[in-house]
Amino acid sequence: MALNRIAQLIVVILLIATFNFVLVRAAPGDPAQVMAGQSGASDPKLLEDLRREYGLDKPYAVQLASYLGRVLTLDLGYSYRQRRPVVDLVLERLPATLLLTVTAFCLALLIGTTLGALAGLAAGTVLDTVFTVLSLVLYATPVFWLGLMLVLVFSVTLGWLPPFGYETINVKLSPVERALDVAKHMIMPVTSLAAIYLAIYARLMRSSIIEVAQQDFIKTARAKGLSGPSIVVGHMLRNALVPVVTVAGMQAGALVGGAVVIETVFAWPGLGRLTFDALLQRDYPVLLGIFLILSIVVIVLNLLTDLIYKLIDPRMTTGAA
Repeated sequence: MALNRIAQLIVVILLIATFNFVLVRAAPGDPAQVMAGQSGASDPKLLEDLRREYGLDKPYAVQLASYLGRVLTLDLGYSYRQRRPVVDLVLERLPATLLLTVTAFCLALLIGTTLGALAGLAAGTVLDTVFTVLSLVLYATPVFWLGLMLVLVFSVTLGWLPPFGYETINVKLSPVERALDVAKHMIMPVTSLAAIYLAIYARLMRSSIIEVAQQDFIKTARAKGLSGPSIVVGHMLRNALVPVVTVAGMQAGALVGGAVVIETVFAWPGLGRLTFDALLQRDYPVLLGIFLILSIVVIVLNLLTDLIYKLIDPRMTTGAA
Protein backbone atom coordinates (compact mmCIF):
# COMPACT_ATOMS: atom_id res chain seq x y z
CA MET A 1 0.00 0.00 0.00
CA ALA A 2 2.76 2.44 0.97
CA LEU A 3 4.75 1.66 -2.19
CA ASN A 4 1.64 2.16 -4.33
CA ARG A 5 1.03 5.52 -2.67
CA ILE A 6 4.65 6.60 -3.23
CA ALA A 7 4.47 5.51 -6.89
CA GLN A 8 1.24 7.50 -7.31
CA LEU A 9 2.87 10.56 -5.78
CA ILE A 10 5.85 10.33 -8.14
CA VAL A 11 3.54 10.05 -11.16
CA VAL A 12 1.48 13.01 -9.94
CA ILE A 13 4.60 15.13 -9.39
CA LEU A 14 5.91 14.29 -12.89
CA LEU A 15 2.54 15.16 -14.45
CA ILE A 16 2.51 18.46 -12.55
CA ALA A 17 6.09 19.18 -13.64
CA THR A 18 5.15 18.47 -17.29
CA PHE A 19 2.08 20.71 -17.10
CA ASN A 20 4.11 23.50 -15.48
CA PHE A 21 6.79 23.24 -18.19
CA VAL A 22 4.24 23.47 -21.01
CA LEU A 23 2.42 26.33 -19.28
CA VAL A 24 5.56 28.39 -18.66
CA ARG A 25 6.94 27.86 -22.15
CA ALA A 26 3.57 28.79 -23.70
CA ALA A 27 3.82 32.24 -22.11
CA PRO A 28 5.09 35.03 -24.40
CA GLY A 29 8.66 36.30 -23.97
CA ASP A 30 12.21 35.18 -24.61
CA PRO A 31 14.58 34.94 -21.61
CA ALA A 32 17.58 35.39 -23.94
CA GLN A 33 16.23 38.77 -25.10
CA VAL A 34 15.56 39.81 -21.49
CA MET A 35 19.10 38.89 -20.42
CA ALA A 36 20.62 40.55 -23.49
CA GLY A 37 18.55 43.69 -22.93
CA GLN A 38 19.70 43.92 -19.30
CA SER A 39 23.31 43.65 -20.39
CA GLY A 40 22.84 46.54 -22.81
CA ALA A 41 23.36 44.52 -25.99
CA SER A 42 20.98 42.48 -28.09
CA ASP A 43 22.82 41.54 -31.29
CA PRO A 44 21.87 38.19 -32.89
CA LYS A 45 25.23 36.59 -32.01
CA LEU A 46 24.76 37.31 -28.29
CA LEU A 47 21.18 35.99 -28.37
CA GLU A 48 22.36 32.83 -30.09
CA ASP A 49 25.14 32.32 -27.51
CA LEU A 50 22.73 32.83 -24.60
CA ARG A 51 20.21 30.34 -26.01
CA ARG A 52 22.98 27.80 -26.56
CA GLU A 53 24.41 28.35 -23.05
CA TYR A 54 21.07 27.71 -21.32
CA GLY A 55 19.82 25.01 -23.69
CA LEU A 56 17.04 27.20 -25.08
CA ASP A 57 18.04 26.39 -28.67
CA LYS A 58 17.05 22.72 -28.29
CA PRO A 59 13.58 21.38 -29.23
CA TYR A 60 10.93 21.66 -26.51
CA ALA A 61 10.69 17.86 -26.21
CA VAL A 62 14.42 17.63 -25.47
CA GLN A 63 14.21 20.46 -22.96
CA LEU A 64 11.20 18.77 -21.27
CA ALA A 65 12.96 15.40 -21.05
CA SER A 66 16.04 17.09 -19.59
CA TYR A 67 13.90 18.97 -17.06
CA LEU A 68 11.99 15.86 -15.93
CA GLY A 69 15.26 13.99 -15.56
CA ARG A 70 16.59 16.73 -13.29
CA VAL A 71 13.35 16.71 -11.26
CA LEU A 72 13.80 13.01 -10.54
CA THR A 73 17.26 13.78 -9.13
CA LEU A 74 15.92 16.79 -7.14
CA ASP A 75 17.89 19.19 -9.35
CA LEU A 76 15.71 22.23 -10.13
CA GLY A 77 18.28 23.91 -12.36
CA TYR A 78 20.07 27.22 -12.32
CA SER A 79 18.60 30.72 -12.31
CA TYR A 80 19.23 32.64 -15.56
CA ARG A 81 19.06 35.99 -13.80
CA GLN A 82 20.48 35.45 -10.31
CA ARG A 83 22.99 32.79 -11.38
CA ARG A 84 22.33 30.65 -8.33
CA PRO A 85 20.84 27.15 -7.92
CA VAL A 86 17.03 27.33 -7.89
CA VAL A 87 16.90 25.05 -4.85
CA ASP A 88 18.90 27.58 -2.83
CA LEU A 89 16.64 30.46 -3.92
CA VAL A 90 13.45 28.54 -3.11
CA LEU A 91 14.67 27.23 0.26
CA GLU A 92 15.79 30.75 1.15
CA ARG A 93 12.27 32.16 0.63
CA LEU A 94 10.11 29.15 1.55
CA PRO A 95 10.15 29.67 5.38
CA ALA A 96 8.70 33.19 5.06
CA THR A 97 5.90 31.95 2.79
CA LEU A 98 5.11 28.97 5.04
CA LEU A 99 5.06 31.23 8.09
CA LEU A 100 2.58 33.53 6.38
CA THR A 101 0.30 30.90 4.82
CA VAL A 102 0.26 28.39 7.69
CA THR A 103 -0.54 31.13 10.21
CA ALA A 104 -3.31 32.51 7.98
CA PHE A 105 -4.68 29.01 7.34
CA CYS A 106 -4.78 28.08 11.05
CA LEU A 107 -6.40 31.37 12.04
CA ALA A 108 -8.98 31.17 9.25
CA LEU A 109 -9.85 27.59 10.16
CA LEU A 110 -10.02 28.22 13.91
CA ILE A 111 -11.95 31.50 13.84
CA GLY A 112 -14.11 30.53 10.84
CA THR A 113 -15.28 27.22 12.29
CA THR A 114 -15.90 28.80 15.70
CA LEU A 115 -18.00 31.63 14.27
CA GLY A 116 -19.78 29.21 11.93
CA ALA A 117 -20.59 26.83 14.81
CA LEU A 118 -21.93 29.67 16.96
CA ALA A 119 -24.04 30.96 14.05
CA GLY A 120 -25.36 27.47 13.32
CA LEU A 121 -26.28 26.83 16.96
CA ALA A 122 -28.00 30.22 17.08
CA ALA A 123 -29.65 29.91 13.65
CA GLY A 124 -32.40 32.46 13.05
CA THR A 125 -31.24 34.82 15.81
CA VAL A 126 -29.61 38.25 15.64
CA LEU A 127 -26.22 36.67 16.35
CA ASP A 128 -26.66 34.40 13.31
CA THR A 129 -27.56 37.39 11.14
CA VAL A 130 -24.54 39.38 12.31
CA PHE A 131 -22.12 36.47 11.63
CA THR A 132 -23.72 35.79 8.25
CA VAL A 133 -23.45 39.42 7.11
CA LEU A 134 -19.87 39.66 8.40
CA SER A 135 -18.81 36.52 6.53
CA LEU A 136 -20.45 37.71 3.31
CA VAL A 137 -18.65 41.06 3.54
CA LEU A 138 -15.29 39.35 4.09
CA TYR A 139 -15.92 36.90 1.25
CA ALA A 140 -16.80 39.70 -1.19
CA THR A 141 -13.76 41.81 -0.30
CA PRO A 142 -10.77 41.44 -2.70
CA VAL A 143 -7.62 40.34 -0.89
CA PHE A 144 -5.37 43.05 -2.34
CA TRP A 145 -7.94 45.80 -1.61
CA LEU A 146 -8.28 44.69 2.01
CA GLY A 147 -4.49 44.70 2.35
CA LEU A 148 -4.18 48.23 0.96
CA MET A 149 -6.98 49.49 3.21
CA LEU A 150 -5.31 47.97 6.27
CA VAL A 151 -2.05 49.74 5.35
CA LEU A 152 -3.90 53.01 4.86
CA VAL A 153 -5.69 52.81 8.22
CA PHE A 154 -3.23 51.11 10.60
CA SER A 155 0.06 52.33 9.13
CA VAL A 156 -0.49 55.61 7.32
CA THR A 157 -3.29 57.06 9.49
CA LEU A 158 -2.81 55.51 12.94
CA GLY A 159 0.87 54.52 12.70
CA TRP A 160 0.30 51.38 14.78
CA LEU A 161 1.76 48.76 12.46
CA PRO A 162 4.68 48.62 10.00
CA PRO A 163 3.33 48.87 6.44
CA PHE A 164 5.73 46.54 4.63
CA GLY A 165 8.49 43.97 5.05
CA TYR A 166 9.27 40.95 7.20
CA GLU A 167 11.13 42.67 10.05
CA THR A 168 12.75 45.96 11.04
CA ILE A 169 16.15 46.23 9.39
CA ASN A 170 19.35 47.85 10.66
CA VAL A 171 18.22 47.44 14.29
CA LYS A 172 19.86 45.06 16.79
CA LEU A 173 17.18 43.06 18.62
CA SER A 174 17.21 40.18 21.09
CA PRO A 175 15.61 36.89 19.93
CA VAL A 176 12.40 37.66 21.82
CA GLU A 177 12.26 41.22 20.49
CA ARG A 178 12.88 39.96 16.95
CA ALA A 179 10.06 37.40 17.27
CA LEU A 180 7.69 40.14 18.44
CA ASP A 181 8.87 42.39 15.62
CA VAL A 182 8.18 39.70 13.00
CA ALA A 183 4.77 39.02 14.60
CA LYS A 184 3.97 42.73 14.35
CA HIS A 185 4.89 42.74 10.66
CA MET A 186 2.68 39.66 10.12
CA ILE A 187 -0.58 41.09 11.48
CA MET A 188 -1.82 42.83 8.34
CA PRO A 189 -0.62 40.27 5.73
CA VAL A 190 -2.06 37.38 7.73
CA THR A 191 -5.35 39.22 8.30
CA SER A 192 -5.68 40.02 4.60
CA LEU A 193 -4.92 36.46 3.53
CA ALA A 194 -7.09 34.78 6.17
CA ALA A 195 -10.18 36.96 5.75
CA ILE A 196 -11.72 35.35 2.67
CA TYR A 197 -11.05 31.78 3.86
CA LEU A 198 -12.39 32.61 7.31
CA ALA A 199 -15.65 33.64 5.67
CA ILE A 200 -15.82 30.42 3.62
CA TYR A 201 -15.21 28.17 6.62
CA ALA A 202 -17.74 30.11 8.72
CA ARG A 203 -20.46 29.76 6.07
CA LEU A 204 -19.72 26.09 5.55
CA MET A 205 -19.60 25.30 9.26
CA ARG A 206 -22.89 27.10 9.88
CA SER A 207 -24.67 25.09 7.17
CA SER A 208 -23.10 21.86 8.37
CA ILE A 209 -24.11 22.44 12.00
CA ILE A 210 -27.71 23.17 10.98
CA GLU A 211 -27.81 20.00 8.86
CA VAL A 212 -26.25 17.77 11.53
CA ALA A 213 -28.64 19.13 14.17
CA GLN A 214 -31.53 17.58 12.21
CA GLN A 215 -30.00 14.09 12.08
CA ASP A 216 -31.59 11.15 13.91
CA PHE A 217 -28.57 10.45 16.10
CA ILE A 218 -28.79 13.96 17.52
CA LYS A 219 -32.48 13.44 18.31
CA THR A 220 -31.57 10.13 19.96
CA ALA A 221 -28.90 11.83 22.07
CA ARG A 222 -31.44 14.41 23.20
CA ALA A 223 -33.96 11.65 23.99
CA LYS A 224 -31.33 9.96 26.18
CA GLY A 225 -31.16 13.13 28.25
CA LEU A 226 -27.63 14.19 27.30
CA SER A 227 -26.82 17.80 28.09
CA GLY A 228 -26.62 20.41 25.34
CA PRO A 229 -22.83 20.90 25.58
CA SER A 230 -22.28 17.11 25.50
CA ILE A 231 -24.35 16.78 22.34
CA VAL A 232 -22.59 19.71 20.65
CA VAL A 233 -19.03 18.70 21.54
CA GLY A 234 -19.43 14.93 21.38
CA HIS A 235 -21.70 14.54 18.36
CA MET A 236 -22.41 17.67 16.35
CA LEU A 237 -18.97 19.29 15.98
CA ARG A 238 -17.17 16.10 14.98
CA ASN A 239 -19.63 15.35 12.18
CA ALA A 240 -19.98 18.97 11.09
CA LEU A 241 -16.21 19.34 10.72
CA VAL A 242 -15.89 16.69 7.96
CA PRO A 243 -17.02 18.92 5.04
CA VAL A 244 -15.02 21.84 6.45
CA VAL A 245 -11.83 19.75 6.51
CA THR A 246 -12.54 18.58 2.95
CA VAL A 247 -12.86 22.13 1.63
CA ALA A 248 -9.88 23.32 3.68
CA GLY A 249 -7.67 20.64 2.12
CA MET A 250 -8.87 21.51 -1.39
CA GLN A 251 -8.28 25.22 -0.84
CA ALA A 252 -4.74 24.86 0.45
CA GLY A 253 -3.45 25.45 -3.07
CA ALA A 254 -5.57 28.57 -3.46
CA LEU A 255 -4.22 29.85 -0.16
CA VAL A 256 -0.65 29.49 -1.41
CA GLY A 257 -1.63 31.23 -4.64
CA GLY A 258 -3.19 34.09 -2.68
CA ALA A 259 0.09 34.51 -0.84
CA VAL A 260 1.69 35.64 -4.12
CA VAL A 261 -0.61 38.69 -4.19
CA ILE A 262 -0.26 39.43 -0.47
CA GLU A 263 3.53 39.15 -0.55
CA THR A 264 3.64 41.61 -3.42
CA VAL A 265 1.34 44.09 -1.63
CA PHE A 266 3.28 43.92 1.66
CA ALA A 267 6.78 43.40 0.21
CA TRP A 268 6.94 40.11 2.11
CA PRO A 269 10.21 38.32 1.19
CA GLY A 270 8.67 34.97 0.33
CA LEU A 271 8.10 32.86 -2.76
CA GLY A 272 5.43 35.26 -3.99
CA ARG A 273 7.91 38.07 -4.47
CA LEU A 274 10.40 35.65 -6.02
CA THR A 275 7.69 34.42 -8.42
CA PHE A 276 6.76 37.97 -9.41
CA ASP A 277 10.39 38.91 -10.10
CA ALA A 278 11.08 35.66 -11.99
CA LEU A 279 7.99 36.23 -14.14
CA LEU A 280 9.14 39.71 -15.15
CA GLN A 281 12.64 38.40 -15.91
CA ARG A 282 11.39 35.29 -17.78
CA ASP A 283 13.52 33.21 -15.41
CA TYR A 284 12.01 29.84 -16.40
CA PRO A 285 14.01 27.57 -14.03
CA VAL A 286 12.98 29.67 -11.00
CA LEU A 287 9.32 29.70 -12.06
CA LEU A 288 9.31 25.94 -12.65
CA GLY A 289 11.07 25.31 -9.33
CA ILE A 290 8.59 27.44 -7.39
CA PHE A 291 5.57 25.85 -9.06
CA LEU A 292 6.91 22.37 -8.37
CA ILE A 293 7.71 23.06 -4.71
CA LEU A 294 4.30 24.68 -4.13
CA SER A 295 2.61 21.72 -5.82
CA ILE A 296 4.43 19.34 -3.48
CA VAL A 297 3.37 21.47 -0.49
CA VAL A 298 -0.27 21.21 -1.64
CA ILE A 299 0.06 17.43 -2.05
CA VAL A 300 1.46 17.15 1.48
CA LEU A 301 -1.39 19.27 2.84
CA ASN A 302 -3.90 16.97 1.15
CA LEU A 303 -2.21 13.97 2.73
CA LEU A 304 -2.52 15.70 6.10
CA THR A 305 -6.21 16.18 5.33
CA ASP A 306 -6.57 12.41 4.97
CA LEU A 307 -4.95 11.95 8.37
CA ILE A 308 -7.25 14.55 9.93
CA TYR A 309 -10.25 12.63 8.58
CA LYS A 310 -9.18 9.65 10.67
CA LEU A 311 -8.76 11.81 13.76
CA ILE A 312 -12.22 13.31 13.37
CA ASP A 313 -13.93 10.01 12.61
CA PRO A 314 -11.88 6.79 12.99
CA ARG A 315 -14.50 4.91 10.94
CA MET A 316 -13.38 6.76 7.83
CA THR A 317 -10.58 5.11 5.89
CA THR A 318 -8.26 6.89 3.49
CA GLY A 319 -9.95 5.27 0.55
CA ALA A 320 -13.37 6.28 1.76
CA ALA A 321 -12.24 9.82 2.35
